[in-house]
Amino acid sequence: MSGESTTPRFGRRQSGNAPFSQPNGAASDRSETSALRNTVDLAETVDVGRRPDMVPKVSAEAHSRMAGGRPADEATRGEIAELRNLCLSRMDAAAVALLSSQRLRSEIEKLIADLATEHRIQLNAREQTQLAAELVDDMTGLGPLQPLLDDETITDIMVNGPNRVFVERGGQLTRTAVQFRDAAHLTNICQRIAASVGRRVDESSPMVDARLKDGSRVNIVLPPLAIDGASMSIRKFAKRSIELSDLVEKGSISEPIAKILQIVARCRLNVIISGGTGSGKTTMLNAMSRFIDPLERIITIEDAAELQLLQPHVVRLETRPPSLEGKGEITQRDLVKNALRMRPDRIIVGEVRGPEAFDMLQAMNTGHDGSMSTVHANTPRDAIARIENMVQMANVGLTLRAVRSQIVSAVHIIIQVERQRDGSRRLVQFAEIAGAEDEVPLMNTLFKYEVQGETADGRLLGSYKVAPIRSTFLERLAYFRLDRLWQAALEEAAQ
Repeated sequence: MSGESTTPRFGRRQSGNAPFSQPNGAASDRSETSALRNTVDLAETVDVGRRPDMVPKVSAEAHSRMAGGRPADEATRGEIAELRNLCLSRMDAAAVALLSSQRLRSEIEKLIADLATEHRIQLNAREQTQLAAELVDDMTGLGPLQPLLDDETITDIMVNGPNRVFVERGGQLTRTAVQFRDAAHLTNICQRIAASVGRRVDESSPMVDARLKDGSRVNIVLPPLAIDGASMSIRKFAKRSIELSDLVEKGSISEPIAKILQIVARCRLNVIISGGTGSGKTTMLNAMSRFIDPLERIITIEDAAELQLLQPHVVRLETRPPSLEGKGEITQRDLVKNALRMRPDRIIVGEVRGPEAFDMLQAMNTGHDGSMSTVHANTPRDAIARIENMVQMANVGLTLRAVRSQIVSAVHIIIQVERQRDGSRRLVQFAEIAGAEDEVPLMNTLFKYEVQGETADGRLLGSYKVAPIRSTFLERLAYFRLDRLWQAALEEAAQ
């Protein structure tokens, strides 16, 4: 027909380009029947979540007319569920996939308005917009979690079943009003995330690590392992690269400590960043990596890629889980071994958690100075013990003495970070490995953060105490002509 849009909201379907079918009329009913035979039933494949604070309210008059005296909450749920299902039944999956999120949202808002009028459901413009946003988020995003992902103040999202969603803001955990429609809806979102990175999660394989398109790290555990419903933990990917200056601004480190960390990265010291879960290990590693020479070839190895190196010569490697037949798994140890054949200047292992610790030490001991990694431990001394245990997991037949000798010769610095009770993440200890005595690694703490009080709102106050110790790597600092800057930074930190 002359003048018709190529993607009309209503009317006849045109080569599958019309995203929605005609809402009323006999001709619509006939075309609707034939069109829906070739349409994906989105009501089954996309289960739409709902936030309690986004449920449209029905006026008392409308409630009395539509619900016949039923409680307002029940009437609201029923009418909104009916309207949602009507919208889904009118959608052509093939046409919807071709629309941008903005265009899709606009079309859905118009469809909601027409369907509400046809079925005498009273919704104002704000409520129509909210329902349209829910539908678009569920089709193109992660349903009820999408607003949380878009909120840059949130660093972690934790889902404990369909009705309990927690977030972390400023280091503090709070419960949100976000809910999934039911357990099946939450499971659907989990499976969509896993499928987006070529992985699977179901009853036979109920655990998976994955990442979102923006790089955020996701861990999923399904029933029967998760007793109260599917569990999902999302560590959000920072939209902007973190610099040491950002850590200074947040109070994670002081200005002189930032200068020291910059020198450590520039003079190619082997560094282990130690800390608990959510203490800021990866953030610290990313910030220090900014000062790696851009001419160096860097290989990064991770379970789920989240490092944000800005150098031009970076090769990013990621592990692969086994297939359904239990074959094809590529571990971090496999990747570290292969990285040694790729002529790297530095090897950065996102997190050491198993036998790959042995290969990481081998890399540090074979001319790949400046390598970095993170490890879960509560103190620098605990970090050494953990590395010892992980090396022995490799079954290479080394004695404990040999393992400790490897650690002493490979690792220069252990940086301890901690999430403190006020929610802040801080560098709390900077220790060097200064040799061994009676087969026990010797450690010198060059500086340590000491809490001295707190503000009225509970924020901790403290300062760094610098030990008057001569560093064992002063010759390396002098080789890179950074010894004077190092000494000046230590003196500034001690003031």
